[in-house]
Amino acid sequence: MNQNQLKELVAREALKHVVEDKVVGVGSGSTVNCFIDALATIKGRIEGAVAASEASAERLKKHGIRVFDLNSVDELPVYIDGADEITEHLHMIKGGGGALTREKIIAAVARKFVCICDASKLVPVLGEFPLPVEVIPMARGHVGRELARMGGYPELRQNFKTDNGNLILDCHGLTLLDPAKTEAELNNIAGVVTNGIFARRPADLLLLGKADGSVAVMTEK
Repeated sequence: MNQNQLKELVAREALKHVVEDKVVGVGSGSTVNCFIDALATIKGRIEGAVAASEASAERLKKHGIRVFDLNSVDELPVYIDGADEITEHLHMIKGGGGALTREKIIAAVARKFVCICDASKLVPVLGEFPLPVEVIPMARGHVGRELARMGGYPELRQNFKTDNGNLILDCHGLTLLDPAKTEAELNNIAGVVTNGIFARRPADLLLLGKADGSVAVMTEK
């Protein structure tokens, strides 16, 4: 199976974790787009969705799925999202599409976080994928210097603003041997909104599409 077929495979598998008559949390990215398309087939069985990006919200609306503001939702049984990298401990790097802050907020609210991706995203150690860091525009220089002090090589994502109106620094060269510790350290830098390490709140379940057409179901080791 090719990569797109694997994305569709895990997207359909994720439907099994959607709770009927409830609101589902929906992330962003190409794999999540496949999930949204699959979710449309059962839209009559859910109350609606909370979206982590404006693009996901628009795709949900086009399918006729009601989109809720997170502040209006009392409970969120499950959140479905992809990852740019993920380890067997279900720690992730996310934010390749720039929606990391809203993704992290929805993940924090959800009772269960289900990650969906193909086997190419599974890595032994996080860090080969550049780490996205969302920053307040006036803090770009300061945050960049702090990232360099930590051994990283930050690069401004050109011609890009997040849905929150902020900038993204993509930080190369960080090997994340203790991702939860690094996540906290980065978030303590003045001007950082959040970073793309998801370790303090990892996924609860990983649905991993494999080349043979099977889906591996993994929990935190």
